[in-house]
Parts: sequence; structure tokens; C-alpha cells
Amino acid sequence: MGISFRRNSKSDGADENIFWVTMADLLLGLAIVFITLFVLAMTGFSQQSVQQQKTQMDIAEKISGELKKADVNADMDKMTGDLKISDVELFELNSYILSDNGKKLLDKLAPIYIDSIFADKELADQIQYIIIQGHTDSQMFAGISSKDEQFLRNMDLSLKRAQAVADYIFKTNYNKQYADQFRKIVVVEGKSFNEPVLVNGVEDFDKSRRVELKLQVKSWDVSTALGLKK
Repeated sequence: MGISFRRNSKSDGADENIFWVTMADLLLGLAIVFITLFVLAMTGFSQQSVQQQKTQMDIAEKISGELKKADVNADMDKMTGDLKISDVELFELNSYILSDNGKKLLDKLAPIYIDSIFADKELADQIQYIIIQGHTDSQMFAGISSKDEQFLRNMDLSLKRAQAVADYIFKTNYNKQYADQFRKIVVVEGKSFNEPVLVNGVEDFDKSRRVELKLQVKSWDVSTALGLKK
């Protein structure tokens, strides 16, 4: 005698319905989690941008105040903490050798700049880099017609000037207990004539030739927002 089995169509339909309901709930749950994380991340980015700006302003205010006390006249951006030094005060024309006046200026300026940053551990811990950045004007070297060669000659000059400033800063009388921290975050760059200073739309050659000390505050990402890293 044969035995036959018959599928229960009603039972199969119920199983399928349960499957799709479960999948729909899962996808909805994932969507809610994604949206929640996205909102948290975007809110965090906004808050972090404000905090980064505040950190830069706090450091700039502190450095500016200390320089003023020491009667050091410096072009400090109170919003970013960027400090600009004209190459007229540091070098002879077309040279990357520090002048005596340049050395005297750095002897006063560098210890104040470095000590003001690292004396406040809370502020110092928020700084990713201190960038020493050289800039030239866009005037061309005589006898060179190639734009690429002009750019590279100015790149070389801007980098050598930034390096000369960095070399001398380490020789100044800043608090050497900060030397390890300073070495870890200092960066030297040359920008050639890529970032000229414009006055009424026209390049100011004297102001374009400069070395800048720039502060870069630590960045923040989604991993930080979710507590995956600090």
C-alpha cells in the first residue's frame, strides 16, 4: 500500500507571510539605526567644527596676548591662530639665509609661541600639527621662461625659507621640556607662489613673501562620534 504526502498550502502561505514580515521589520530596524547614526554623526560634526574654531581662537588669543606683553609686533589671525612673518624681516631678497634681524625676531617670538601652546595641556592635546610654511610672490626669476621651472624655483625657495625658520626655532630658548611634543607635530612646507596676498584684487608682493606658523586642530570623524576611538 502506497503512502502519499500532501503539502498544506495554507501552512506554506503563513510561513511565507511570517518570513516577509520578519524581513520588513529587520530592514525597518536597520533603516532606523542608520538614520539615527547619520543624525548623530552630522550633529557631532557641526559641534566639532565649532569646538575646533574655539580652540584655534583660544590659542590665538593666548599667543597674541603674550607677544604683546613682550612687545613683539606680529601679524596674528585671531580666528585661526595663523601667524605671518614677512620675509623682509627674516631674509635678504631672494635668499633663504636668516638675517641678523630675522634671528633676533625669532629669538623673541619662537619661545613665546611654543611655550604658550604647550603650557596649556588641554589646548595642546587638541593640536594635530604646527605647520611652518614658506611662501613667495609670483614675480619671475630673470632668464627663466618656463612657467614650470619658475614654479619649481619658487617652491625650492619657499621650502628652504621655511626650513631655515624651523632650524632656528629649535635653537631658540623655548622651554625644552616641550621639545618631544613639538618635534612630533611640527611640519615644514613650501607653497611657492600658490597663495599670494591680494590687496584690492592685486598681489602685494611684499606681503606675499612670508613665512607662516599655522595651527591645525585635530580632526573628528564618525568613529569618534560613535565612541569607537578618541
